[in-house]
Amino acid sequence: MNATAPAPDSELLEHPETRTALRRLTLLVRGYLTVSVVTLVAIVLLRNHSGVVNSAVWIRGTIVVASALVTTVLAARAARGSRGAYRRLRIISAVMVVAIVAIIAAPGPFPLWMKADQAVCGLALIGVAVVANGARLRSLFADGGAATAQRG
Repeated sequence: MNATAPAPDSELLEHPETRTALRRLTLLVRGYLTVSVVTLVAIVLLRNHSGVVNSAVWIRGTIVVASALVTTVLAARAARGSRGAYRRLRIISAVMVVAIVAIIAAPGPFPLWMKADQAVCGLALIGVAVVANGARLRSLFADGGAATAQRG
């Protein structure tokens, strides 16, 4: 992995197909952040109901908001051409999807409402992973960069 690779050519970043892909990525990440923050607010409001909010819900809700904030920053930096942010976004979106599947599938301390919330977050992150791993963005952010991206 070449940490000093130059940013993609600004002409390629402004290509309509690239802008569309980056806009979709940003919208999906913002949706993930919105759902995560609303969930944390619900956790705070329902904190006195132990059947609905337990310590596992508090921990997971906080982790998800932190992850959503990180992915939001990474998506914004990737949209400005940061290869490192793009790579991190691809990794975090995939890791979080795996974690969400584990939470939904495993019996345990998470109430049904939290599993449903995680499913919504998972759908947004699957969308992020699909867009981020699409040929257009992979080509744009490839090491060696702009020479490999399609201009047309």
